[in-house]
Amino acid sequence: MARYAALVGKRVEALYRAGDIHLSAVGTLVTDTGKAVFLEERFAQGGKNKTMRVEIPYEYVVRLAETREESAASPQPAPPKKRR
Repeated sequence: MARYAALVGKRVEALYRAGDIHLSAVGTLVTDTGKAVFLEERFAQGGKNKTMRVEIPYEYVVRLAETREESAASPQPAPPKKRR
């Protein structure tokens, strides 16, 4: 039975372990196979559209939670202050 099926199609943040360290990944949960989850992120680089997909086996997942769109986007820098 798929543990995270309710989150498929939603933007999630996954905390998972790789050896002795914990890593974080943010993306759209595209599938839950019952043994692993797949996160996907689409972006443009060098004028080309690219897709990055990460497979995380269940035994390495520490936490998987839905995240809001605006928190996943990189923060905009503050506008420069005008000098008087």
